[in-house]
Amino acid sequence: MEERLQKYMAKCGVASRRKCEEIILNGNVEVNGSFITELGFKVNENDVVKVNGNIIKVEENKVYIILNKPTGYITSNSDEKDRKTILDIVNVKERIYPIGRLDYDSSGLLLLTNDGDVYNKIIHPKKEIEKRYLATVKGSFSKEQLEKFKAGVDIGGYITAPAKIKVVKEGKGNSVVEITIHEGKNRQVRKMCSAFNHEVLSLKRIAIGKLSLDDLKEGHWRYLNEKEISYLKSLN
Repeated sequence: MEERLQKYMAKCGVASRRKCEEIILNGNVEVNGSFITELGFKVNENDVVKVNGNIIKVEENKVYIILNKPTGYITSNSDEKDRKTILDIVNVKERIYPIGRLDYDSSGLLLLTNDGDVYNKIIHPKKEIEKRYLATVKGSFSKEQLEKFKAGVDIGGYITAPAKIKVVKEGKGNSVVEITIHEGKNRQVRKMCSAFNHEVLSLKRIAIGKLSLDDLKEGHWRYLNEKEISYLKSLN
């Protein structure tokens, strides 16, 4: 069965489908000895596909991992500044990649896989899968600010979708709030809080959809269980 080259590459665990499109356009992909730079090109299981000179194949062993990312790690497979990446923590023989991102200075739940189909089920903006965070911020949100936050926030040329926010704890000039969004704009939660002059001092993602950290310690990871994998695959 034929499928688009970028989809095949994602299934092989090269990168996300969008990133694979960039790799193709940059002229780094060969099919049967010819360099391909068109996104509509299709391949099948009999074609020999190379990325940067290395043959790629669909990984038969699909893995699904949940990581409690510490701060100080890059959500990437490599870093040009030689900073620590999440693969310094999660060391498996399969070629995996993260589903979405967490900032260098943010911590919490991160999913990793080599299943391109599951990746796209979660990452696609139309899915609107809720992501829940705990943020420690300077100051306290007023009732008026909380209502405005829920309605959507201008974070600089973009109005966020309606969100959820509730105060968990207040005291000593700071407060802890639980924030739930379904979008994934760059540093979105931090920008939303900053719009109300509440600087985020620490940020931790505690859940994606029905998946949560529970008792997984910071800096540790585990494989998802069958129930969790079935949930990801059931997302439409």
